[in-house]
Amino acid sequence: MNFTAYNPTKLHFGKGVVRELGTAASKLGKNTLLIYGGGSVHRNGSYADTVAQLSENGIRVTEYSGIKPNPVVDDANAAAELGKKSGVDMIVAVGGGSVIDSAKIIAVCIANDHEAWDVMKQETVVYSSLPVLAVLTLAATGSEMNAAAVLQNHETGEKIGLRNDAMYPVHSFLDPAYTLTVPANYTAFGIVDLVAHCLEAWFGDGEASLSDRFVIAILKEALEHGPALMNHLFSYELREKIMWAATCALNNTTLYGRETGDWGAHRVSHVLSYLYDTPHGAALSIIYPAWLKTMKERAGNRIQHLGRELFGTSSVEMTIQSLVDFFRSLGSPVRCQEAGIEPSLRNEILELMNRNKAEGLCYALSDKEREKIMSYVW
Repeated sequence: MNFTAYNPTKLHFGKGVVRELGTAASKLGKNTLLIYGGGSVHRNGSYADTVAQLSENGIRVTEYSGIKPNPVVDDANAAAELGKKSGVDMIVAVGGGSVIDSAKIIAVCIANDHEAWDVMKQETVVYSSLPVLAVLTLAATGSEMNAAAVLQNHETGEKIGLRNDAMYPVHSFLDPAYTLTVPANYTAFGIVDLVAHCLEAWFGDGEASLSDRFVIAILKEALEHGPALMNHLFSYELREKIMWAATCALNNTTLYGRETGDWGAHRVSHVLSYLYDTPHGAALSIIYPAWLKTMKERAGNRIQHLGRELFGTSSVEMTIQSLVDFFRSLGSPVRCQEAGIEPSLRNEILELMNRNKAEGLCYALSDKEREKIMSYVW
């Protein structure tokens, strides 16, 4: 299919690259909103290093902390209001995907004087954005090099995503050393997330043989180095391999030549994250195998192709089981009970899935198919 290749993010990768942040930021303004989540940025040194760079370059800093792992629209609105009052020129985000996603929406809200949920629902036109600089501390979402963001709204009962070319970070700084302190469970969830991003492209719409090869290459990185990392959490070399794989899994590389990715498993998994604050990667490792089982008839050829490339099997069932075994080898849950979600909650989950019409862009899901997905997760 026809496509336009576009990615304006300047990515700085490797040890100590945050030392380049101050110079980059000084070319964009003199007043920044610094946003982050909790204490992890203090433990891994990313906060201190970032603040030092901003201070050394005479950049005034206003801080907003407490961004949640499943980010909420209320924080985006509050941070945007703070940024407007402070007259900031840019946003610096220190953290994982939730912080960077929030920064993108905050930057758009300030630049266009919009409310965050109006932006997410595309009920207002986005013309521009304040510059966003990202300091990544978790290898997972790829938000550091794409134009997408996800937020949830507890008033409307939704967790949704948005993509807009105005939302690419201007600079992203990826030092794998900042991920050395990420605990085992969130390391595993990040690996699951990058795998799921590759699969969403694989099951997208359109024939794109080179993009298929990119998907397989990134997945092989995860399959080879993911379990090794789980056994050597303080290995810089393994951390850098997974960090770069996670970036490439969702920086457009796997999507050129396709009409779109599918994103059905993501949209279904968002319901678990919304209802029970289930970590994103944990929800994906539960839902993706169930989605594949439900799609056996409709996507069987693609599942077989995936199995041949990754696991040396043409069996749909063995391909799905091999993926389940991989998720288990990481220690990520593959059943709802393993994430503390009991069978008694099944109807609550299904009701919200149906109400929000959780489905893919290529594979629409009926209420009956969502019910079938639910039958596989217990």
